[in-house]
Amino acid sequence: MTTKLRLDIPVLLPNVEDANDVCVRRLIDEIGTQAGVVNVHVRPPRGAGVSQLCVHYDTAQLPFGRIREIVTAAGAKVSERYAHIVWKVSGINHQRRARTVSDHLQRLPGVVAADVATTSSVHIDFDRQQCDIPKLTAALKSLGVKILDQTVAAENSPPAEGQEDTHDHQHSHMDGEGGGDHKHSHAHGSSHAEHGGKDTEHSHEHGGMLGANTELIFSLLCGALLGIGWVIERFVAGMPAWLPITCFISAYFFGGFYTIREAVDNIRLKRFEIDTLMLVAAAGAAALGSWAEGALLLFLFSLGHALEHYAMGRAKRAIEALAKLAPEVASVRRDGQITEIRVEELRVGDVVLVRPNERLPADGFIVVGNSAINQAPVTGESIPVDKRPVDDVDWARARPDGVPSDSKAFAGTINGSGAIEIEVTRRSSESALARVVKMVSEAETRKSATQRFTDKFERVSVPAVLALAFLLLFAWVVVDEPFRDSFYRAMAVLVAASPCALAIATPSAVLSGIARAARSGVLIKGGAPLEELGSLSAIAFDKTGTLTEGRPRITDVIPAEGIAVEELLNVALAVESQSDHPLATAITRDAKKHLGSSQNPPNALDIKSLTGRGVTATIAGETVWIGKLEMFGSDDVPALDAATISAVEKLRENGRTTMVVRHGQRDLGTIGLMDTPRADAKGALQELREIGITRMIMISGDHQKVADAVASEVGLDEAWGNLMPEDKVEAIRKLRQTTKVAMVGDGVNDAPAMANSTVGIAMGAAGSDVALETADLALMADDLKNLPFAVDLSRHTRSVIRQNVFISLGVVAFLVPATIFGLSIGVAVAMHEGSTLIVVFNALRLLAYSRRSTR
Repeated sequence: MTTKLRLDIPVLLPNVEDANDVCVRRLIDEIGTQAGVVNVHVRPPRGAGVSQLCVHYDTAQLPFGRIREIVTAAGAKVSERYAHIVWKVSGINHQRRARTVSDHLQRLPGVVAADVATTSSVHIDFDRQQCDIPKLTAALKSLGVKILDQTVAAENSPPAEGQEDTHDHQHSHMDGEGGGDHKHSHAHGSSHAEHGGKDTEHSHEHGGMLGANTELIFSLLCGALLGIGWVIERFVAGMPAWLPITCFISAYFFGGFYTIREAVDNIRLKRFEIDTLMLVAAAGAAALGSWAEGALLLFLFSLGHALEHYAMGRAKRAIEALAKLAPEVASVRRDGQITEIRVEELRVGDVVLVRPNERLPADGFIVVGNSAINQAPVTGESIPVDKRPVDDVDWARARPDGVPSDSKAFAGTINGSGAIEIEVTRRSSESALARVVKMVSEAETRKSATQRFTDKFERVSVPAVLALAFLLLFAWVVVDEPFRDSFYRAMAVLVAASPCALAIATPSAVLSGIARAARSGVLIKGGAPLEELGSLSAIAFDKTGTLTEGRPRITDVIPAEGIAVEELLNVALAVESQSDHPLATAITRDAKKHLGSSQNPPNALDIKSLTGRGVTATIAGETVWIGKLEMFGSDDVPALDAATISAVEKLRENGRTTMVVRHGQRDLGTIGLMDTPRADAKGALQELREIGITRMIMISGDHQKVADAVASEVGLDEAWGNLMPEDKVEAIRKLRQTTKVAMVGDGVNDAPAMANSTVGIAMGAAGSDVALETADLALMADDLKNLPFAVDLSRHTRSVIRQNVFISLGVVAFLVPATIFGLSIGVAVAMHEGSTLIVVFNALRLLAYSRRSTR
């Protein structure tokens, strides 16, 4: 019996009837190949209703938040009924506590998904008709968790009229791959955008009545009282017998304070966790009169977890440090005056002044001044980047995502020696830095395969340990020994078999790896992509903007017979100036330079993009087609004459990308463009080979000869050209049949192929919202050299995870038989807690990871 929850996910285009719609097909492709998705299909409308896209997925592998990201990136949105909330909290000190809080929240009516990270981040998706924020805050308060700040994203209006009401229901559900809960989502037509709201409460994190170090203080008090009681009992004669017992009982209180709270919460959830085992063992020792050993157990257990909390805090602080990079105030020019305001008050369109050596307060583009900006806090680039003003402010204002990288600016980066002025394009809560902080803090909620295994292992092992201990209570029936000895042995086994180290083995390594990557401008969205990246043997690359600079230039203009160069370029300029495609940008820029004062582009109307082929428009009542050779002569597009075809073939022989221009019944000519391969591409690909990537392929929509020319220059053995976007998806699917493969692209045109790969990697994601939403891993800098770093870091992280799992299971495997044959509780708990600290500090080594090569 598994649970299905039905959600409405409105698709961008209204009146969508079936899966043949292009947008719906893309959404199905992007969602359908995600790990954990069981099935995606379209349901026809019922009566006067609308069609729905149904998604069946395993919540153990794919969190609802990732479904939301994919849907948003594909141009759709989750229904206004469902709010998405992220809270920073205090009171979550370790992995066991995070899991308890998560399970408690998920049991509340209306909660779709609840993910709690040891980074003190709580991420909840909930149905606002069944649940609200007061209920969620009350639930957290009952668990001793305090909210520090929150962000809510949801529609403020109720479901649209005619929208099918949703409800929870349970019924039997089986899939071909076996276990796991599956949730079921539905989508229907709508074109509304999501709105966000903020509700912030400021507070200082604390860990209880004595502050953040309460757990450690209580543990030390437990140890002190244990020591005093032991000294009195052993070495001080004439003291009343109740005095050491009082010390031991007090030690029990301080050592078991947090453990009792955790155990009670778990019992309320009908679960037996590690804390329960420790309490049972301590209570058993007290029942035997071994108060000192029971107090020692609680002291070492509480001390181990207090130190674990402290050590994990290092990884948390590495993430929290990112949030403090942006300044709190900005100098803004308004109404001719320069005033200082809080960055939260900045509006899109404001012009802010940044003095030399100041941090930039917002994302935007430079309008005045030249400077070198240190972008390391966001992109990880070690050398400051020269920046200059944009050429056309109006164009940049209309297309902020298309602004060249040498004019873009990001919040949190550091200005050089020149004063500059920046026009704001994003509010502070939406800046690249804010998004990185948010995504990194939430990343831990996407669990890796190893973490899912350890979670399942714990849920099975704890009841098994209890059963084993219960059986050992009756060892005196078989072995000639007093019941007291059998009871003691059973309690020792409870301690020895508790998988504390296993619980923290993977999360600690994942958190450290993600924090280290973020510091170098690599955003990894959780343990799943982090671990998958390290297991790759093949990588597919898009050509334009990935292996090449992404800044093509016009190299050849070949007009048809009887056509002037000026007419050809003016028509191309009229159409392409209304597109953001890199080739269109190049044609617009270079055509303006070539034409100079003679430019006189006509008025182009009805611009339509023909995905992967070109663009069409209307000028003076006649249709204009601009695109690749293969577009012509099919789908009612007129064929080209022999001279134009010959010109295209000649340019392609020389490695040029070609765009043919046709107006009405006339071929106007051909434009040849060339994109320069990245200077660092060859070195980066060689590093990947050294790391162990055995197969690298370039997939491109360009002609095969152009693809071959670029592949040869950057050192690739395989190049697949002439691929439409759907062909790229099929190419990735074909590769996945034989190996795990990553797809590296810009996150926009390559989104479907990236979604179908094992790991989707976006280049230059700092300036692209879509890239950040689509990718599993984003290289914030437009720099291929960060890819070998990310792959190598992932392999190191996988190695640390394996070491941690081996250590944690190995200690349990040694201690269980050792305690059965007489090892004392004191030694068992010392080794037990020691293994927990070993795996945590082993994971923290990843924070100091450095690149294996500086090629």
